Amino acid sequence: MAEAYSFEWLVIAACNVNRVVALPALREVLARPDFRKLWSVRLVGQFSDGLLQAALATFVLFSPERQPDAVKVAAAFAILYLPYSAIGPFAGVFLDRWRRRDVLVRANLLKALVTLPVVAFVLAGNDGLGLGVTVLTVLGIGRFVLAGLSASLPHVVDGRDLVTANALTPTSGTIAAAIGALVGVTVRSVVGGGDFGSEVILILAAIGFALAGVLALRIGKDTLGPSGEKPADSIRGVVSGLVDGLRVLGQDRIPRRAITVVGMHRIAFGVLTAGALLLVRETFNETVQADSALGQFAIITAAAAIGALIGAVLTPGATRRYGAVRWSGFALLQAGTLGAGLIFIGAVTPAFAALLGGALSMGFAGQSVKVCSDTLIQRHIPDDHLGRVFALFDMIVNVALVFGITLMAFISPISGQAPWAYAGVGVLLISTAAWYQRGKSNRLPSHTDS
Repeated sequence: MAEAYSFEWLVIAACNVNRVVALPALREVLARPDFRKLWSVRLVGQFSDGLLQAALATFVLFSPERQPDAVKVAAAFAILYLPYSAIGPFAGVFLDRWRRRDVLVRANLLKALVTLPVVAFVLAGNDGLGLGVTVLTVLGIGRFVLAGLSASLPHVVDGRDLVTANALTPTSGTIAAAIGALVGVTVRSVVGGGDFGSEVILILAAIGFALAGVLALRIGKDTLGPSGEKPADSIRGVVSGLVDGLRVLGQDRIPRRAITVVGMHRIAFGVLTAGALLLVRETFNETVQADSALGQFAIITAAAAIGALIGAVLTPGATRRYGAVRWSGFALLQAGTLGAGLIFIGAVTPAFAALLGGALSMGFAGQSVKVCSDTLIQRHIPDDHLGRVFALFDMIVNVALVFGITLMAFISPISGQAPWAYAGVGVLLISTAAWYQRGKSNRLPSHTDS
């Protein structure tokens, strides 16, 4: 799991690189001492997040001592995504009331403290509900920290440099998390693997979280705000805002359909992610060959990452020529035929090379559709509602992904060889492409449909 998400983070980072403007602007941002201090907190914290997720993946899903079942697979991915779906929209309620420097210090130290019970669970070989709740708590606090870092950025960078800083910080943070995951897997192997290796990685992660908190102490108490210039929102206000976002989506079918298309792809991607994990864990390898399975899963997710990167490069030019709706339909159609077909062959044969081709196809479709949908939402939703709509968008796609993973985990045999499920994914994607193309009013002129 950690390997999968580390490669997904690398894709996101690669797609954000083109947002970083000229090198002189980058040097200007890095010349600001408070920015460098805040940036160091992000890099250390997200590197430690990568260590944590590598430890969890190797302990729960890729450990020779325990065989993953449907509940473990579904719970592992749900725990990773639920904090991002549920906590994100509400984090600002508290970040607009509390001194953000103190939030970064205390939240990181709390993450380090809460990681210690995770070590205890691993030491006892307990991968049950207690571990899940504790990890969910750590990741929830981590989501709060990331929101605090984003809210603090305008206080250390202003003017035109804010665009550069907004591109640099999430990009470098996702790369740091990916490196942390890869380092974690490597360290685990060096120290002998097994549960002991996972414990070592978790202890390193706890040390990293504590270090991030100490680094935040270097920033002035009032440097990061809140400034008090705007009234702080309330939890009731956030809920009202999300409802208002739903109302706005209900009034404009173009962004509503765009979000639906991404959601359908994420369900399909969730089904195939769980299927690939089960295939490499139980079909392509013996149960005791957990390290080999982990390596193959990393290669599959790397193929999906390469496909997503290709989609990110081709989509801007393709949408200018064909329009966002038509290009999205093409991306879904090729994923439903070529991608799902290759994965079907890979599962039945079984053939690892076919799985790689299917992953590349699905990654290409996912990134292409997401870029198109983001653009349509930005162009058709009023600016004063854009934040609320994107918060809903984030929640919807994450829930769709977890739904797809959970569905596959419970309907597939433990071997992952469920050809009818992969055929169903193909039907879902082809049907979605046809539905998206069908409405004439959904087609936009070329100057807006891009």
